[in-house]
Amino acid sequence: MSKVSYYTAEGLKKLREELDHFRDVERPNASKAIAEARDKGDLSENAEYDAAKEAQGMLEMRISKMEETYANARLIDESVLDTSKVLVHSKVKIKNQSNGMEMVYKLVAQSEADLKTGKISVDSPIGHGLLGKKVGDISEIEVPNGILKFEILEISRD
Repeated sequence: MSKVSYYTAEGLKKLREELDHFRDVERPNASKAIAEARDKGDLSENAEYDAAKEAQGMLEMRISKMEETYANARLIDESVLDTSKVLVHSKVKIKNQSNGMEMVYKLVAQSEADLKTGKISVDSPIGHGLLGKKVGDISEIEVPNGILKFEILEISRD
């Protein structure tokens, strides 16, 4: 059974463009590389041909995975999100209880995650630990080096 992922319009468009690029540009390039390697002679001792075939297999696997992701993607209307608790596509302001540092994150699907822009995956330990919490709640999140405690300060749509 496939996993449903929720996307913003921007994230879904980016996923579609990347999938189209792999299908329309990368796939023909891989076929061309195989044809060129095949033209070089004996296939039994042609490392270039083997490498091109392997690269094509990896590309096809990636395209297949992206097609499955796209097929199970759902567009979410951010304007109707409930801001009383943390959900997918919520923007959350949290305070680290151990050092007092405040951070703002937007919880997104795995493929949209980008820490530099403050977008973390709902599948990450922190993202998963924040889901369902309300303003004022303390979320205890287990990470590889211990347990982090975050207080939920604010929840918004964006």
